[in-house]
Amino acid sequence: MIIDIHAHLSSPPELYAYKGALLSHRGAHGRGAVSVTDDQIREAYQKPNASFGNISHLEHIDGAGIDMQLLSPRPYAAGHSEEPAKLVQWYTEETNNLIARSVELFPDRFRGVAGLPQSPSVSPAQWTQELRRTVRELGFVGALLNPDPMEGTHPPKPPLGDRYWYPVWEALVELGVPALVHSAGCKPPARESYSMHFLVEETINLVSLVNSKVFEDFPELKVVFSHGGGAIPYQVGRFMPGALRHGKTSFIDKMRNVYYDSCLYTQDALELLIRTVGADRVLFGSEKPGTGSSIDPATGRWFDDIHLLLADIDWLTPAEREQILSGNARELFRL
Repeated sequence: MIIDIHAHLSSPPELYAYKGALLSHRGAHGRGAVSVTDDQIREAYQKPNASFGNISHLEHIDGAGIDMQLLSPRPYAAGHSEEPAKLVQWYTEETNNLIARSVELFPDRFRGVAGLPQSPSVSPAQWTQELRRTVRELGFVGALLNPDPMEGTHPPKPPLGDRYWYPVWEALVELGVPALVHSAGCKPPARESYSMHFLVEETINLVSLVNSKVFEDFPELKVVFSHGGGAIPYQVGRFMPGALRHGKTSFIDKMRNVYYDSCLYTQDALELLIRTVGADRVLFGSEKPGTGSSIDPATGRWFDDIHLLLADIDWLTPAEREQILSGNARELFRL
């Protein structure tokens, strides 16, 4: 079985029309709602999409042998830095409601992972109200956490090792669900695109979190970093001497306090991640369909056919392969 923990909803265009309307009137016309039928939601997963290689969401995951996906909002569209804060709240809630309806329509294929209304002008404690709603009322199994709700603008909020984030950790532990760390959009004056911003934020915040006292204060906290932890598996050696100078715990041991998804599009990168943190800390993630849903001319494969990259790693044991493909996700997300 393959459980994909890094997937995003495919939505009818009405969701993004709703967002455009909110931004155009800045809430002056009220909240409104995304009005779509069940058939329109089904079509979003069953209809070929030009953005994803002209095949449908379900065709993509069927072709990859993916049995279940954990659906979260599409991060680049989250709009966390928009003002006033009620716009972020409304759009996030409507997106989560569409995810819940997707799960209801495809109960054997999907589970929900909540977006949080991470407006930087309200406190993290307020964000957790939507987390509690989605877990307790909608049956969601985790949350998507953006470490930079400023979306590249200045000044940034503190990194994940700071006490600023403690209300979020408290709620996650209370509810018994993991967080998937994945940044959202990116605006000027940041120099990078949102896709590069994902990796920058994962890199900064992984180091901050594992070097902090968060896991001493929240020993039951479960956190997964997207895209294999950004740049850190490649640069782990740079942090080893400093970790040993300041204590007896190696930096790699600290890295094993968190988990990592396999959303990497080359075998070399995937092998390095597994060798660095261990198969018991890697969960299958593909983001399929998404950024990698195009054909690699060198191989004829989809770039995001992560299952094939894993199959090509001949030194993985059957037990390790099972851990990555489904076992770790079953345990962490209590599936």
